[in-house]
Amino acid sequence: MAKNKTKETEVNVTDFIESYVDNDQKKADSYQLIELLSKWSGFEPKMWGPTIIGFGKYHYKYASGHEGDAPLLGFSPRKAQFSIYVYSDTDNSRNLLEDLGKFKMGKACIYIKSLSDINITVLEKLSLETIAYLDEHHECACRNK
Repeated sequence: MAKNKTKETEVNVTDFIESYVDNDQKKADSYQLIELLSKWSGFEPKMWGPTIIGFGKYHYKYASGHEGDAPLLGFSPRKAQFSIYVYSDTDNSRNLLEDLGKFKMGKACIYIKSLSDINITVLEKLSLETIAYLDEHHECACRNK
């Protein structure tokens, strides 16, 4: 069985942003995302793998037997765009996407160029919807909050 490569690490989040992000606006957006996702999740940021900043965690287990831990919410300030992990595939989340703003949708994440391209209130609602979904369907650190 394959092991999950994306695990929580001890790398300092600020050190990561300062060394990895080479654009001042992207740095500012990264720090704003940290503030927002910390507030919405109730968890401090932690590095997951080499480039994902995650908040809290949940345990998943698939019917195949594959299982592991993943952040409740997270993002990565990738070179081309942000990958934001705040989405659960629910009717409410799909409806919220209509008012999010300028983005592209991946399988499990939302891609944006800048925070100024999206509606932060909608991002908050998507984040809270995802936490509620994960709390209902998985073993979730959010239950201890």
